[in-house]
Amino acid sequence: MNNYETVFILTPVLSEDQMKDTVKKFSKILKDNGSKIINEEMWGLKKLAYPIQHKSTGFYNLIEFEAAPETISKLETEFRRDEKIIRFLTIALDKHAMAYNEKRRKGEFNKTSKSKEEVAV
Repeated sequence: MNNYETVFILTPVLSEDQMKDTVKKFSKILKDNGSKIINEEMWGLKKLAYPIQHKSTGFYNLIEFEAAPETISKLETEFRRDEKIIRFLTIALDKHAMAYNEKRRKGEFNKTSKSKEEVAV
């Protein structure tokens, strides 16, 4: 089992329920193929860097998971078949990326630096 993360962009014309159902569909595909989902994040509606299929925004989603390599081709085939997906990218994570993701999930990068008064006390 290898570690992967996939980011996919859904078309902005979906309702919130349709978006959530689509994300659940892909999570279910992963689970049905023996994958273990580590983290799921819905980043919400974001502006695209450039228009894709005449759309300038999309719903961004991230799924971090552990899976067998053959699961990736099945997942990406389903991404290609679903007309609600306008872009996707799946990458394999090395140990450094996994460590970074763990810190990011714990919020270690969001902490504000301590002021001089807090350090002095």
